[in-house]
Amino acid sequence: MSKGRTVDKPFLIIVLILIIGGFLIFSSASLGLLTQGSEKFSQVTFNQTVLGLVGGIIFGLITWKFDYRIWRKYALLIFIFAIILNILLFIPGLGISHGGARRWIDLGFISFQTSEILKIGFIIYLAAWLSSIKEKVSDLYLGLLPFCVLLVVPAVLLMLQPDTDTLAILFMTSLAMFFTAGGKWRHVLLLVVVGLLALGAIALSHPYVMQRITTFLNPEQDPLGASYQIQQSLIAIGSGGTFGRGFGKSLQKFNNFLPEPIGDSIFAVMAEEFGFVGSVGLIFLFIAFAIRGFMISVRAPDSFGGLLTLGIVILIVSQSFINIGAMLGVLPLSGIPLLFVSHGGTALFITLVEVGIILNISKQSHV
Repeated sequence: MSKGRTVDKPFLIIVLILIIGGFLIFSSASLGLLTQGSEKFSQVTFNQTVLGLVGGIIFGLITWKFDYRIWRKYALLIFIFAIILNILLFIPGLGISHGGARRWIDLGFISFQTSEILKIGFIIYLAAWLSSIKEKVSDLYLGLLPFCVLLVVPAVLLMLQPDTDTLAILFMTSLAMFFTAGGKWRHVLLLVVVGLLALGAIALSHPYVMQRITTFLNPEQDPLGASYQIQQSLIAIGSGGTFGRGFGKSLQKFNNFLPEPIGDSIFAVMAEEFGFVGSVGLIFLFIAFAIRGFMISVRAPDSFGGLLTLGIVILIVSQSFINIGAMLGVLPLSGIPLLFVSHGGTALFITLVEVGIILNISKQSHV
């Protein structure tokens, strides 16, 4: 058990505000489900509050109390376990298909998204590996090439599902960790170029990716089809004005005006109810989360703790900003949830576990 210094209180306060604020926003957004029947409302709220929030808090407290170095000890086993879970997706009767994607495992009493476990499993192993090879990270054959091989494993699994959004986030996070650990600039730039070429190939081979890109470039071309969600999102955000309509008073979340009001589009619902002031406040919280998280990373007792914190912070913040940017029309639409806020019991559960790990690292960090 960890017996270090006091936990980073500013970071803890930011997290508590995000948890409480996120729960309130989700509660309001989910009211739109009542128009579709109380059964769906009960199921969604149960998954989010009991499985995601309560379960996440309990396991987050556990990871907060246990020394973070235990993750390094079992890093490879955790990564292998995550890989196996994502392979099990393709077993008939076990994996769930929805909207053309196969991303959930159904155990009867519970279902969960395996890519969330793959993300944290990969980040833990990558942090352990990078911290173990030290100055060899900058070497072409001992650093860059093994790093590329490691990246291929989650990339293949995520493309088979397919889950290109998660792959993009994992790629960005991995690059940041690789560079921070000592990777050379030219190696990072080479990987960025390869990543952009891969994105082009994915867009050409996956029509839904190309549709997102063309919709982003020309959101007016199909307002009742592919562009419908972004159009309705901007209407909701714009109608919020400076201070919003008020808690629970969003109109767009009712009668299917806004697709996925508790999921992808929940930021638009929040902006309609709390306005510009509330939207900026939420964005500021994520910025504060990132700044404080990076400070914990710099002060970590060892390179593993620093890299692990960095990876988790980038995972959480980049995912959240991609969701917000998509709703504002400054980024292509994605299926990525707004962490701490939108529906996704697995995402919320894993996020709170990740926060617990950071809190433990902060408890042992240098002052």
